Amino acid sequence: MAEKRRERPAHPMARPRPTRGAARGPRPLPPGEQFFTPGATGLRREVERRSAAPLVFLFQLPRWILPVVLVALLLAGFAVPSFLGGIAVLPVIGFVGWLAYMSWPSLGVRGRVLRVALLTFLLLLVADRFGAF
Repeated sequence: MAEKRRERPAHPMARPRPTRGAARGPRPLPPGEQFFTPGATGLRREVERRSAAPLVFLFQLPRWILPVVLVALLLAGFAVPSFLGGIAVLPVIGFVGWLAYMSWPSLGVRGRVLRVALLTFLLLLVADRFGAF
């Protein structure tokens, strides 16, 4: 009764499934773009240097996490009419302002105007939640 079972060979179309999550390793950085502004000096150079590690960390996160967190904070800012709503929007302002500063040299006039308009809107929202109006 100790028959040996013959193992069937794998189907030719069978491929190993790719692993998900942290097991597959970090996502590689996108090719072809410079990480630092060429010829930057002073404050810009220091901010870019200190921002390198957080940017790489954010790039390694799953793509859906950051937008979900930012939208949740923004919705909380809209929904809560007290100062707590303003506090919820402050991290969104910080993140948008940081990214606007980092991308400013590569933007055209239209992109700069849109970022200034967005930051102005968010600041007015926070001011409203803190009772300035």
